[in-house]
Amino acid sequence: MTKVLVYEYISAGGDAAAAASPELLAMGRAMRDPVAGDLARMPGVEVTCVCAAGDTAATPRAPSLTWRVPPRGHDAVAFVGEEAQRHDAVWVIAPETDGVLAALCNAVDAPRWIGCDAAALQVAGSKRRTARHLAQAGIAATRAWSADAPLEPRASAWVVKPDDGAGAIDTHVYHDFRAAQSAFLARCAAREQVTFEEWVEGDALSLSLLCTPGHAELLSVNWQHVNVTQGRLAYEGVTVGAIALDSLVGRACSELAARVARALPGLAGFVGIDVVWHRERGPVIIEINPRVTCAYAGLAARLDTNLAARVLAAHREVQRGTHDAKHEIAHDTAHDGAERICHVA
Repeated sequence: MTKVLVYEYISAGGDAAAAASPELLAMGRAMRDPVAGDLARMPGVEVTCVCAAGDTAATPRAPSLTWRVPPRGHDAVAFVGEEAQRHDAVWVIAPETDGVLAALCNAVDAPRWIGCDAAALQVAGSKRRTARHLAQAGIAATRAWSADAPLEPRASAWVVKPDDGAGAIDTHVYHDFRAAQSAFLARCAAREQVTFEEWVEGDALSLSLLCTPGHAELLSVNWQHVNVTQGRLAYEGVTVGAIALDSLVGRACSELAARVARALPGLAGFVGIDVVWHRERGPVIIEINPRVTCAYAGLAARLDTNLAARVLAAHREVQRGTHDAKHEIAHDTAHDGAERICHVA
């Protein structure tokens, strides 16, 4: 029997302020429930899903699914680290903001952690680092302002947003370069970790991927509904599978996903990539979400196969390969040592 812990940071009460937001709490549950439900339908799997006290929306129900309520105001990192020791695998859904996802990853030993490794989270947790890393691999991404390469006032619009933020939170769009620059400097002076970059004109899309080290399978190309109201960017949902995988756009996105996986081989499990389809440049990467995204629920419902089962199976295969490789190295080392002893004797 495989015991899997599912911990979604907001709905578990890891961030009381975020949990007080009905919108963020609903998004957290919308990602948590299909993952837990899919896992609970797998034979030979027992699921422990974490929810905050009084969460009357804690569904689904299944014989192999247990709901666990942590102490109110618990330390998420310590809690997950302790619970990990009681489970064979740990699936965490959490924002990259303030290093939350990375800290939770570090609390779990690598063989149990389902998802991107620490090195990939370090890159994907920063929009600046992501853009720089992808650019070095020749992959089109946004370009952020920096002291050694400042932006020129040539684009039609500019964006100032949290460097490690999730979604469209605190993201502002400016059509005046000086206004954008001033806002960026003011937020920097307030010790916010923000990025200042050119606005990319085009269609807002997201890619849903199933990743294993160095490889990515494109599961769907989704249409993102974003709107700019009085300079604020708002995320208004996603239409999953809006673009066919065998279309021109779908094939280009599949090739892009493969290149990203090679450039960032620590990506694993379910991964989302936000892109803008530019009329001339094709897909331009805005950010990488190294975790389950809001598209998961719609995608899981569309697929003929159990998506969480595929993620868990891929995780097991990677761990099995890692174990076999270590065993082979240990065997070869012992064999070489024995040969040297025999030779000396």
